[in-house]
Amino acid sequence: MGDLEIRAAAADDVPAIVAMLADDPLGAQRESPNDLTPYLAALERLSTDPNQHVVVAVREGRVVGTLQLTIIPGLSRRGATRSIVEGVRVHADERGSGLGTQLIQWAIEASRNEGCQLVQLTSDKTRADAHRFYERLGFTASHTGFKLQL
Repeated sequence: MGDLEIRAAAADDVPAIVAMLADDPLGAQRESPNDLTPYLAALERLSTDPNQHVVVAVREGRVVGTLQLTIIPGLSRRGATRSIVEGVRVHADERGSGLGTQLIQWAIEASRNEGCQLVQLTSDKTRADAHRFYERLGFTASHTGFKLQL
């Protein structure tokens, strides 16, 4: 399958990232692959924040995966720093290849390197396959999440 590189996302990667974000029933409803302007602005904003890491997985020159890792210093848990993993996507051609595991392992190691004591993520209730995937990697469904659309 060729060598895999996980690196910081660049503006040229945005079309591939957005295509992956939109490539499922939930993403198809909320993403706009035909208008990249807000995504490019968001990546520029994220790139200037040292606590934000948007990465892509590249194999043979092609973006095949992505995720965002956010580092959050905190007061709770004795001043613990935690990370949040968001927007994990693997290109349809790569699903089942182990790429998702490599991306999450990258996020865990990066979190350790940032001094985090906890890695957390949320997953839509309808994503049963994703839930099994995260549990296989050692995550536990220990909390109930709430969101407020603004």
